[in-house]
Amino acid sequence: MNMLVTILFMTAIGALIGGFTNHLAIKMLFRPYNPIYIGKWRVPFTPGLIPKRRDELAEQMGRMVVEHLLTPQSIKEKFLQKEFQQDITELVKKELRTFLESDFTIASLLDKAGIKDGASRIDNRIERLIEGVYERAMSRYRGQPIGNVIPQALLEGASKKIPEISSYILGKGADYFSSQEGKLRIQILFDEFFKDKGMLGGMLQMVLGNVSIADRIQPEIIKFFKSDGAHGLISSILRNEWLKLLERDASEIENMVGRDKVVETLKEYAINLAGTQKLLDTPVSELLASYKDTILERMAPNLVVMLGDWLTSRLDVMLEKIHLKELVRAQVATFSLERVEDMVLGITRSELKMITYLGALLGGLIGIFQGIFAILFS
Repeated sequence: MNMLVTILFMTAIGALIGGFTNHLAIKMLFRPYNPIYIGKWRVPFTPGLIPKRRDELAEQMGRMVVEHLLTPQSIKEKFLQKEFQQDITELVKKELRTFLESDFTIASLLDKAGIKDGASRIDNRIERLIEGVYERAMSRYRGQPIGNVIPQALLEGASKKIPEISSYILGKGADYFSSQEGKLRIQILFDEFFKDKGMLGGMLQMVLGNVSIADRIQPEIIKFFKSDGAHGLISSILRNEWLKLLERDASEIENMVGRDKVVETLKEYAINLAGTQKLLDTPVSELLASYKDTILERMAPNLVVMLGDWLTSRLDVMLEKIHLKELVRAQVATFSLERVEDMVLGITRSELKMITYLGALLGGLIGIFQGIFAILFS
């Protein structure tokens, strides 16, 4: 009976010592956090191993992340996975759909971005653009005939329009002189012509009798306007004037109209055509309604693929530029020792417990052998 008690006692003592020493060794990895001094003498094994080597730990963690965890190759492989691209595409489509169905306006988005008076800024840009384009064009065309400035297709089109313009002018003239107003105008013109002619006017009136001069002249004028000869005459005049215009220097048109007036007219036309303020105040849901399906079903997947290709092609440079290793090292170096301990224990807690239990087991086995040896040699 005494032999069994001795063996059990020695086993319990051995297990307690083995478990306690392993537990203490594990604790000494982290504790104490700071060195302990007795006078000027520093107590050995203070601070603990990890607090003492924290800078080296941070350096090694940074190297481990860069060389083994977040390597360019592993990130590229992740981006190239079909499942990952599909997940990102769905996420992008979800965010785009929310945006496209919102009441946001371009003006509100610009305001959130810190850009005030967006409409006036855009209009100013348009004005500067128009002025720059005009000045570049005129500096190129000044000194050249207008015929060299206008595109050939436009010149040919304008030449073909001359007969139509002649017909239009003659038609309007015939309509005017066919009216009562036109007849009255004819009468007034002849009255003024013969007003100071004395006897000649009276003789002409005697020849015509009771019929007015306007009644006799009006049909002839209308016939003239409708004749082929009149059409040919007007067309010839217009064609000659058009050719003379094309031979004139382009700068003459600018001088006649005025550069500032031309530029201001172009600016005003461009701004009115752009409708900047109305465009900025239109909700995105209304502005892009007709393009919603195209954006979601075609642009979003293509955008994800393009972005993935762009990132993977520049990933090495990007990781190098952000100095990931140094970033991890600096971040770990700022961790408190309590946080480092919690982080390490959170990963290896179960394994460290097993080490404690193993120490107790080995201590217990050693206690059994010690008890047996003690009995044999007592």
